[in-house]
Amino acid sequence: MATTALAAPAADPAKHRMLVTAAIMLATIMQTLDSTIANVALPHMAGALSASQDQASWVLTSYIVAAAITTPLTGWLTGRFGRKRIFLISVVGFTVASALCGLSNSLTEIVLARLLQGVFGAALVPLSQAIMLDTNPKEKHAQAMAIWGMGVMLGPILGPTLGGWLTDNFSWRWVFFVNIPVGIVSFIGIQLYIRETAIQTKLKFDVYGCISLSLAIGLLQMFLDRGELLDWFSSTEIVLELVGAVVSFAFFIALTATARGVSFFNVQLLKDRNFVTGLTLYFMVGLLLYATRALLPPLLQSLMGYPVVTAGLVIGPSGIGTMLSMMLAGRYAARMDARSLIGLGFALTAFSLWQMSGFSFDTQPSDIVWSGFIQGLGLGFVSVPLTTMTFSTLNPIYRPDGTSIYSLSRNIGSSIGISVMQTLLTRNTASFHAQMVEHVNLASPAVQAGLPAIYNLATPQGLAALNNEVTRQASFLAYLNDFKIMMAVTLLALPLLLLMRKQSRASTPPVEAHAME
Repeated sequence: MATTALAAPAADPAKHRMLVTAAIMLATIMQTLDSTIANVALPHMAGALSASQDQASWVLTSYIVAAAITTPLTGWLTGRFGRKRIFLISVVGFTVASALCGLSNSLTEIVLARLLQGVFGAALVPLSQAIMLDTNPKEKHAQAMAIWGMGVMLGPILGPTLGGWLTDNFSWRWVFFVNIPVGIVSFIGIQLYIRETAIQTKLKFDVYGCISLSLAIGLLQMFLDRGELLDWFSSTEIVLELVGAVVSFAFFIALTATARGVSFFNVQLLKDRNFVTGLTLYFMVGLLLYATRALLPPLLQSLMGYPVVTAGLVIGPSGIGTMLSMMLAGRYAARMDARSLIGLGFALTAFSLWQMSGFSFDTQPSDIVWSGFIQGLGLGFVSVPLTTMTFSTLNPIYRPDGTSIYSLSRNIGSSIGISVMQTLLTRNTASFHAQMVEHVNLASPAVQAGLPAIYNLATPQGLAALNNEVTRQASFLAYLNDFKIMMAVTLLALPLLLLMRKQSRASTPPVEAHAME
């Protein structure tokens, strides 16, 4: 088989830029939406499939682990089989897997279907980013990344709200069925308006490097996702997963460092300072975005008494802030130093987290909406110029590899952020509970006289009610403490901007063929 590009439709992607954008953004939103849309439907799935909450959590874990393992393969697959072909296979596979999830009648079936979803969905985000960069000239990269970023950022934000609405009004199965029409339209657009890239039939594959990195990433995701559930290092499973991840990653580093020929990871990526710094900052964006999304719904619903739909409406305006700031950043990022916009974004994000750390049980919904809107503004101002600067100095032939690693950094950041914040939440709740109990003198007549009737200390029910209220107060303080920690992390990210080189205004022509070297 000769090293040639596959036959492509006559349509020129540059002439049909809007249609190309629409087709690939449908695929991007479909994938990012599924990273959070199933969360709110999980209790309904557990009941329908006769599974415990622990067993049902594998519906989320299987998807995350499969996607994390498969993402680094995107660069090699693109070079070996062609970008358009891989994109089409991914869309079809993801759509079919979504249908299988909705048709599942047992826990085993839905976990296997979610594994397939993760495998086929892993390439959608990095491939869509690479196509957006190649289809648009360099002076329009900021605008292109603004559109792409909306899909990446808004999917996780809107997922819980849409998932809750579909579950309440239809069934948890529609959380997955909703992907079917989106996938069909996306497939037609990709087939008609995207050209195939060159195929390198002699492209070699580093089997041991792939296996070692896949094991490291998969075990790390398992460690992070199940650690809190199994009480971390008191569980043999968690200890084995951490040891396996460390050993596998060490083996991968040794293979990469000593490789004389083909290496699974392209070390040329590490020679670009903007790319490496961008990976670190994008890792922190994933941490902040997903950790906040994991903390706010239970805070509003469990502690502040918000119904599911109301909580979604209160959180939703953060997506409006993200859209607004991305449109502004896309327009002005090319006209000014992008580092200024990134710094503004992190500053706004830190300010919003400071506002959240001051929440109380009396906080009005408008205050919660405002803080979320500001955080959305901040993350939007970070995402667009950060993506543009990260790839502004990277040789275009490394984009397939670079975009897959870039997406992976956000995924790992989100997993670490959620795990760390949830662990701190649990431990700080216990700590605050113990501290508050020390200051409750049940023998004091003043204390007993000031308590509502529900807290009748002469009855077991009254004591239990008082303990529940102390736990509620302690848990609320633990949430506020998490917001303070995330604010500090955001501020610590700012000095990293000094490591990034100012984006060159010189134009670089887009390329059609990329492959891992």
